[in-house]
Amino acid sequence: MASYKIIIAGCGHMANVWADYALTRPDSEIVGLVDIQVEAAARFAENKKLSCPVFTTIDAAIEATDANLVFDITIPASHYSIASTAMKLGCDVFSEKPLAESLEQCVELVQLAQKLGRTHAVMQNRRFDPRIRALRQMITDNTIGTVGFASADFFLAPHFGGFRDAMESPLLLDMAIHTFDQARFIMGANPVSVYCHEFNPKGSWYSGNAMALCIFEMSDGSVFDYRGSWCAEGAPTSWEAAWRVVGDKGTAIWDGHKEPYAEIIKDDAQHGKFLYEYDRIGSSVLEMPLTFHQGCLANMFDALSQGTAPETSSSDNLYSMAMVLAAVESARLGKKIDIRTYLTK
Repeated sequence: MASYKIIIAGCGHMANVWADYALTRPDSEIVGLVDIQVEAAARFAENKKLSCPVFTTIDAAIEATDANLVFDITIPASHYSIASTAMKLGCDVFSEKPLAESLEQCVELVQLAQKLGRTHAVMQNRRFDPRIRALRQMITDNTIGTVGFASADFFLAPHFGGFRDAMESPLLLDMAIHTFDQARFIMGANPVSVYCHEFNPKGSWYSGNAMALCIFEMSDGSVFDYRGSWCAEGAPTSWEAAWRVVGDKGTAIWDGHKEPYAEIIKDDAQHGKFLYEYDRIGSSVLEMPLTFHQGCLANMFDALSQGTAPETSSSDNLYSMAMVLAAVESARLGKKIDIRTYLTK
């Protein structure tokens, strides 16, 4: 008998990735599908050769199937209601980003999970890239010394069409969560404050602001700088962004494509020189059996089976969401936002 009886809520394109992983696990069984469009759920079941029933509401699905785990792959506006209902009915929840639409909802979900003893985790697939793990290892190994600054450049021009083109803050609200979460992971620090200038440059096909410049002060005294655009034609960066992390011994670089490297001050005595000389240090990229979405899901399941917190638990992801929502508020008000105070509103 399967240990994990799974309901998939939201049967759109992304659900394929989640379902395909679940179907590889002998300890898991997909016992129900939920979608407001029954036809979509039925087509999904047929495509995946599933014999499970379909529903239009999460509570009906849980009550009918005795499920104990919910995959929430619905639209962001549904995440709060799906997760809160599922946890109250005895299920753990693995969710696509974002955690929820507002900070108040995010905090409530974190508190509910803690109160009920449920595991609630959010998909942050970019943490499970071997190259970002190698970059993080450079920091923890003190390769470049104490980090004082990190920057990420994100310049792409995706022509999505649909809802993103009509959003007020498409870059910050739909994409920046990935880069902000990467920054927390790479730097090993949480946000303290943010100043953000958001705007819509000439040539943009978005209705809302498709570019943002953010300065975050972090809990270890370092600063993280984000420059991003979703309407920058030409010379695109990686979707993983282009990174520079500066320490007191040197600098680590990752362009988001190749493996990261560092340049550090040579050991030879160089006092009195105008410019020091540097040694280039390669990174150690370890083999990971599962990466990106599969790696994140594997971490969620491992934590659930061991009774520990997943790396991307909602209580951790709350800080990444706070970076997004505080940046939006900073841009709206035109002033620096204290994220610690923001989190206690």
